[in-house]
Amino acid sequence: MAYDTIMVFHDHFKNHILPEKVHILNVSFLVPVMRREYGGCAGNIAYNLKLLGEEPLIMATVGHDFEPYSQWLSQQHLSSQYIRVLDNQYTGQAYITTDEGGNQITAFHPGAMSFSQLQGVPTDGDISIGIVSPDGKDGMMLHAEQFAELDIPFIFDPGQGMPMFNGEELLKLVDQATWVTLNDYESELLQERTGLSLEQLAERVQALIITLGGQGSKIYSQGECTDIPAAQTASISDPTGCGDAYRAGLLYGLMNDLDWPTTGRIASLMGAIKIEQHGTQNHVFSMAEFRQRFHDNFGYTF
Repeated sequence: MAYDTIMVFHDHFKNHILPEKVHILNVSFLVPVMRREYGGCAGNIAYNLKLLGEEPLIMATVGHDFEPYSQWLSQQHLSSQYIRVLDNQYTGQAYITTDEGGNQITAFHPGAMSFSQLQGVPTDGDISIGIVSPDGKDGMMLHAEQFAELDIPFIFDPGQGMPMFNGEELLKLVDQATWVTLNDYESELLQERTGLSLEQLAERVQALIITLGGQGSKIYSQGECTDIPAAQTASISDPTGCGDAYRAGLLYGLMNDLDWPTTGRIASLMGAIKIEQHGTQNHVFSMAEFRQRFHDNFGYTF
């Protein structure tokens, strides 16, 4: 769980950063546009799953400044049952400055996220599926182990947390997971750190999902690769949170026993809907609207 402070610089970073002077970098960007959004992988994925009619449970550690976010979750009818407040920490904070070329400079303060290992996978709930997304390293490893021990299938989604792990640790997490999802850059990094190809990694899980931005995605499963097209967008406003929306679509398809071509297309459409809105939790739709848009994009219904 995190607050995203998003600022827009009305120029290009390259016009103000001298490559030959980066060793003495001292720049200031005027950002007349600023928004504070509710974010973090857990909150974003849960928000999108709720739009799809599911009842997600957020497990996270947050700080003493979490009350506004807590109120937002309540308004969205999202449970805070497994969110733990640490009074001496801040909630995770991302400060993102975007230029007119779509380039971003981000500073991230993990805050309470660094203590995510204080939370354990609940054993008292009717949990059918889980996802381990970027969090504190110890927490990610613990929760993956707990999901495996409880025989709860889960997606391993290392995201921006991948640099924290070495090859041996990543292989252990892959082997514990039921499915793995990555973007194209993360897939290259995983191959480099483990020494395995995508096909070899896919053999260790039920499916390996690779997102490719505007080029759609690929799903490797049972020795086959399924190409998923990108859904059409009315506009492109903000890519932040698109990956989380996509992952919510994956979870929805898995929870409802849909095939991979349909699950991937649901995920693709979720990402397209998100990119049309600023922020990560500002888009809305009814399931009737979603099903109609799915049909308009892909020519069939689910």
